[in-house]
Amino acid sequence: MSPYSQWLTLMYMLFSGAAMGAVFDSYRVLSYRFRLTRWSIHFIDLLYWVLSALFIFRMLYASNHGELRFYVFLGLILGALLYFWTLSAIVQLIVVKLIEIIRKLAAIVYHIFRVLVLLPLFGLYRFTLACLIGMGTFLLFLGKMLLILLRPFGRLLLWMLRPVTSRWKTPDWLNRAGGFVKGIIERFFVRR
Repeated sequence: MSPYSQWLTLMYMLFSGAAMGAVFDSYRVLSYRFRLTRWSIHFIDLLYWVLSALFIFRMLYASNHGELRFYVFLGLILGALLYFWTLSAIVQLIVVKLIEIIRKLAAIVYHIFRVLVLLPLFGLYRFTLACLIGMGTFLLFLGKMLLILLRPFGRLLLWMLRPVTSRWKTPDWLNRAGGFVKGIIERFFVRR
């Protein structure tokens, strides 16, 4: 293996170690901010290490066709240490600021959605409900007016049927039903 490929592999591994540190810091800040449950932290830890191993082996394959040497481990360790000594605080601050920016953007998007979609839909719902209530009230008013107008005809009908119904011998259950019907007619058509 040529010295050029060895130095290239070392640089790739330094970068990989620093990238692993940056992802770990980001994950640590996110898990603290969102207060993840214990089982989800264990699952994400496992996922982090599996993805890190795949990333490192991909970088190793890209730099020297997957040959594993001592300087590969040295590069990973040095890359992670250099990252944690120099850039860790900056990356954590950037992640915190990104979370705040995303939260503010989400609040703005929600406010715009609320003003442009939810409030008009709520207004349309209230308008439709008011129209339906108004139509129901109007129909109820028309029905009452119709009953008031038909009241004289109901009295006339009862007066005309009185001689016929007084001479009939009807069963008891029919008298009760007739009394019920007569009560309804008197209630709606013959008001005093």
